[in-house]
Amino acid sequence: MSESVPSRGAPAWRPSISIVDHIVVDDEGRALTEPLREDIRLLGGILGEVVREHSGKDVFDLIESARVAAFGVRRNEVDRDELAEKFVDLDVTTALPVIRAFSHFALLANLAEDIHRERRRAIHVRAGDPPQNSSLAATYAKLEAAGLGDDEVGKALADAAVVPVITAHPTETRRRTVFEAQHRITELMRFRGRTELTPDEDAEVTESIRRQVLTLWQTALIRLERLTISDEIRSGLRYYDASFFEVVPAINTSVRAALRSTYPKAGLADEPMIRMGSWIGGDRDGNPFVNSEIVTLATTLAAQTAVDYHLGELEKLGRELSMSARLISATEGLFELAGAAADDPAADEPFRLALRHIRSRLVATATGMFGKDFLSSGDLFLLDGKEAYSGADELLADLDVIDAALRANNDDTIADDRLLALREAVRTFGFHLSGLDMRQNSDTHEEVVGELLAWAGVHPDYASLDEAERVEILSAELQARRPLTSLDADLSELAAKELGIVRAGARAVATFGPEAVPNYIISMCTSVSDMLEALILLKEAGLYDPGVVGENQPRCTVRVVPLFETIEDLQQGAETMLAVLGVPFYRALVEFQNGMQEIMLGYSDSNKDGGYMAANWALYRAELDLVEAAARSGIRLRLFHGRGGTVGRGGGPSYEAILAQPPGAVQGSLRITEQGEIIAAKYAEPVAARRNLETLLAATIESSLLDVEGLGNDSEPAYEIMDDIAARARAAYSRLVHETPGFVEYFTTSTPLSEIGALNIGSRPASRKQTEKISDLRAIPWVLSWTQSRVMLPGWYGTGSAFEEWIGDDQERLETLQRYYAEWPFFRTVMSNMAQVLAKSDMGLAHRYAQLVPDEQLRDTVFGMIVDEHERTIEMCAKITGTEDLLHDNAALKRSVYNRFPYLEPLNLLQVELLRRFRSGEDTPLIRRGIQLTMNGLATALRNSG
Repeated sequence: MSESVPSRGAPAWRPSISIVDHIVVDDEGRALTEPLREDIRLLGGILGEVVREHSGKDVFDLIESARVAAFGVRRNEVDRDELAEKFVDLDVTTALPVIRAFSHFALLANLAEDIHRERRRAIHVRAGDPPQNSSLAATYAKLEAAGLGDDEVGKALADAAVVPVITAHPTETRRRTVFEAQHRITELMRFRGRTELTPDEDAEVTESIRRQVLTLWQTALIRLERLTISDEIRSGLRYYDASFFEVVPAINTSVRAALRSTYPKAGLADEPMIRMGSWIGGDRDGNPFVNSEIVTLATTLAAQTAVDYHLGELEKLGRELSMSARLISATEGLFELAGAAADDPAADEPFRLALRHIRSRLVATATGMFGKDFLSSGDLFLLDGKEAYSGADELLADLDVIDAALRANNDDTIADDRLLALREAVRTFGFHLSGLDMRQNSDTHEEVVGELLAWAGVHPDYASLDEAERVEILSAELQARRPLTSLDADLSELAAKELGIVRAGARAVATFGPEAVPNYIISMCTSVSDMLEALILLKEAGLYDPGVVGENQPRCTVRVVPLFETIEDLQQGAETMLAVLGVPFYRALVEFQNGMQEIMLGYSDSNKDGGYMAANWALYRAELDLVEAAARSGIRLRLFHGRGGTVGRGGGPSYEAILAQPPGAVQGSLRITEQGEIIAAKYAEPVAARRNLETLLAATIESSLLDVEGLGNDSEPAYEIMDDIAARARAAYSRLVHETPGFVEYFTTSTPLSEIGALNIGSRPASRKQTEKISDLRAIPWVLSWTQSRVMLPGWYGTGSAFEEWIGDDQERLETLQRYYAEWPFFRTVMSNMAQVLAKSDMGLAHRYAQLVPDEQLRDTVFGMIVDEHERTIEMCAKITGTEDLLHDNAALKRSVYNRFPYLEPLNLLQVELLRRFRSGEDTPLIRRGIQLTMNGLATALRNSG
């Protein structure tokens, strides 16, 4: 008989395989990380002092004893039960500061690790070591070694574009105050590490760090109210001032200069290679809170951020460019821009006059876009009737006049400073800042388009039509100029909302330029009609113009992007694309869009659908098929990789992931989602942002110009072997997830899944529909739940069984996989990412979560299957890679897991304890807050929770 409440405790249990035994840190590794441990000791010590002074000695002693016990658990010197007992029935008012302390420590430890990476990199540079892989310097050397010609480089990089797309995530809701305190601590730690300080100076810096830690301790980490989309929009925009404005234009400038210097005849364009994208406020798939007002807010705030930056830089330039006409030879163009004659005494400072003119025009532009309330008092004085810019290209043209005047006066060094950065920023960010993608599910499109067709009298029951009939009706409408509706049409709430959203996108395009809304993404796209339905909505909003048949081609600045997500959809993706490109007017539309078709690949749902190995291989196979389909159709292909933060959602090191793409899949451009703690980890600081953006660009250039697959003539046999292994992995995964009776109950009760929805974490509901089916669950809560419980199931389950079955006792088969691991980037990356997930997993802690399952038989059955597969996967990983060390190829993560993962132990144990109380009826605001804080702390510590 099932119990009515979760189990209170757990019998002593320890897995037969300890993860710690598979993370090898030798004496050399310890020596290299000693500076990191010193930084962690310093920050941890300061945090401890703050806790003791402001929360009391009893709380401090409990935290310290828990910390010591946690390290004892890792060393197998302390039983986990002994540590867990400290938290059983612990008063929640005491539990909260304990949770906050370990959460803050995770945040500070992240900071120390980032600084240590900078330190190690600087040591390599000073030693004169060759540039490290994933740096642009290393990429340039590889291109030179390959002996590439100008024509090859020019062709491959003709439309070069790398677009990180910032995406909302429920656990990355860091408040601005926390964000800024982190930044100040980082700067102080950098200063301390790079400067020879006297004892008094060192004490002063340490005290400054202490003040910031104290501020953090007394600042709430999370909001009490539910996060709104407007909160998420503002959080995403925060990274522009933090790093993007400084770093993105600088990289675009430097990579263009470097490539033109080596390949002067390649004809590389001035267009920036790195641009920014966003889903926050435009992604309404399963998010009922996205509406037309939100789309307007997202695009307007983005544009305001860009224009405000340009105005600020123009003001600074006006202060800096103080050159006198009496001392320089100013150009005629400069005086013309300044609106003054060369012999006018009032024009003694022509650069300042010209910049004032530019600022006045940009102020007029901002007023037209946002109204006078947007302007500062200083900008208001510049409202002098100047004509507004019609687009960012006009602003850039004026800045080019300033640039030419400086260079004519031999002031190149001044031109190459702030002015060059601003010119590149205008190229990169324009007046729109970043492109907001719109996204909706194909089922919603079908329902709305069916209603529009019925309202217009085209067909009363669109849903009853087969695919051929749908394509015929949609094609006819998309070649006719008349709309299906009018603004006063009496439509359902859903149809009115969807049309309102697309019309808001059209207004953004009209106001801020076509780059403001560049893409319309169709989730769960399975057919040609799914793509044409989206075009119907774009047509109703005025974004799609069918043109006049026989006279001109259809026009649309918004690309329709199919998102292939499930394994079946990935397998049929190329067929779908060939079919839609066979529709004449759609093919003509692609030609209007520079012959480029973008396709998005869904890592998350394919993984949830078929498991880690099956999903990864389905994605690879889909890319091979899409590359072939594009070649047959004579179009350029750009892939949009919908990767999450975790390996279970396509995460992992970006450089290796891009190089692991099949031949032809990266044709000079790619887009990639960035979300969750990954955004803060990569882009919160300029140093980290530059390194990570360089990584994306370096991998894209290498994949476009070099042969990186490494299989040679062995590709087809390798593909067939992977077909077999992937099918076995999917079957093993399905036996657990889709075929085991009660699995959904086990999942929902052994993880914090229900609390993710109940505790107002994030703006988006946990499920697309009100259902308990795994297929309807959103990928983020699916992965987040398994990550919090330290099972990490989406990142490995089924792979061990597949390898074991395929290899059997055949040594030759094992050697084949070992060869693939050594030579094939795809296979090596899949194995490496899986090993990273296994290193973060902990079956001992997972067993604690399993005790939350009331049904004892179900608990034992499912947890037993998970443990067996976990051990099997670790064993097979060791056989194929040739090492017991799971993190032999990831020194940074090894440092992290070894040095500070014990600090996660109290957070997991406290989360289990609070979940038990919550589910037993102790539903109080403090219990809820405690669970939220443990989720936030674990997400911060793991750095890629969902």
